[in-house]
Amino acid sequence: MIRLFAILMLLALPARAEQIVLGLSQDEVAITVTFEGSEIIVFGAVSRTAPPPQDSALGVIITIAGPSEPVTVRRKAQQMGIWVNTDAVFVNSAPSFYAVATSAPITDILREVEDLRHRITIPRAIRSAGAVVADSVAFTEALIRIKTDQDLYQMRQGAVTLDQDTLFRSAISMPANLTEGNYDVRIYLTRNGTVIDTYMTTIPVNKVGLERWLYNLAHEQAFIYGLLSLAIAIGAGWLASAVFTLLRR
Repeated sequence: MIRLFAILMLLALPARAEQIVLGLSQDEVAITVTFEGSEIIVFGAVSRTAPPPQDSALGVIITIAGPSEPVTVRRKAQQMGIWVNTDAVFVNSAPSFYAVATSAPITDILREVEDLRHRITIPRAIRSAGAVVADSVAFTEALIRIKTDQDLYQMRQGAVTLDQDTLFRSAISMPANLTEGNYDVRIYLTRNGTVIDTYMTTIPVNKVGLERWLYNLAHEQAFIYGLLSLAIAIGAGWLASAVFTLLRR
């Protein structure tokens, strides 16, 4: 009886005027020995139950977030001619990869309060804790700068193509140094800076082939992995010695 009442209540709710219909160019990313990065094309459409409003522009924001992990950011200083670690900030949750693509400048299509609520921009996606210095914001900015230089954090304003306020498309590059795990893809529709609809899906990123075998061997049978590494090193040394001996003759 309670379940039937809940279903009737859902059916009685008004349908949203604009909703996201999403597609992806691929539903997984395989990391192999020769993996040099990938490109995910996110495309979709806006489904409507009524004509779009004429007094506000539609905004589209796409984010791709990799698995979160703790990070310690340290500051180095020169003391007595030696560079040593001084202050540090512990970031207890930072995405290993985070890309944001928008259809217009982010400040034009997203209010600050909506960013706080949904944690869309890169600084909002990072949570800091356990700071031992007062200027922890500077350490968070340093983390963003380092990750951006590694192409792991991307802010691409205007990279979403929006056609007639209905069709949207964007290509997001994923570098070779990806962390294995599930990557969350989120799409936000906005009007007047307010999020009116969201959509989420997941792209698994996994090691395959020889890369997967070596990873499992190193983590599950470390002793055998060590013996194999030693044997390869000895074999490589013997081969190099044999080559040099032949060249001397």
